[in-house]
Amino acid sequence: MSFARVRALVVVGVLAVAAVVFVITALVKDSQGGVTNGQDCPAGAPLADVTLPDDPAEVTIKVLNGTDRAGLAESVTNEFKNRRFTVQKPAESKTKYKGVAEIRFGPDAVGRAQLLRAYFLAQSKMEYSAKRKGAVIDIVIGNEFRQLATTTEVNQSLVEVGEPTLPPGACVKPVKKKDEDS
Repeated sequence: MSFARVRALVVVGVLAVAAVVFVITALVKDSQGGVTNGQDCPAGAPLADVTLPDDPAEVTIKVLNGTDRAGLAESVTNEFKNRRFTVQKPAESKTKYKGVAEIRFGPDAVGRAQLLRAYFLAQSKMEYSAKRKGAVIDIVIGNEFRQLATTTEVNQSLVEVGEPTLPPGACVKPVKKKDEDS
């Protein structure tokens, strides 16, 4: 064997050993495992579901009219229903809202609320309440609302807003595997 081949084999060997050492070190010193598994979660902290739904039918919403425009909540509810969301009977909001929309949700609907945020092109105000129970999301439609985003706009908006973030003081809810559901 020539000297050049021996030298090349030594270099490749050293790189392979360095790569193995690097990978083992990264796995041993990984500090993110506890966060995703829900370890180190304070007692009594709400468990937040941060998974984005695969199907809009998994999202239950109640639309509230926060404007003086009559019938707005009903028309927005119908638009969401046509997009396969599960809807409850629309209602009037006790308070008026000036912005586009306010999305009110609790720990069980963090990921679902992120999906709804995309339908308002991230122009909505997100109102998280740790004490809120259930997965129903209230949407207060405001004076600046014009229309829901198209499917293409929703997909682009989802890319822009990114993955749902864990609310302050909450821990990640363990995800059920598909096999456990049946």
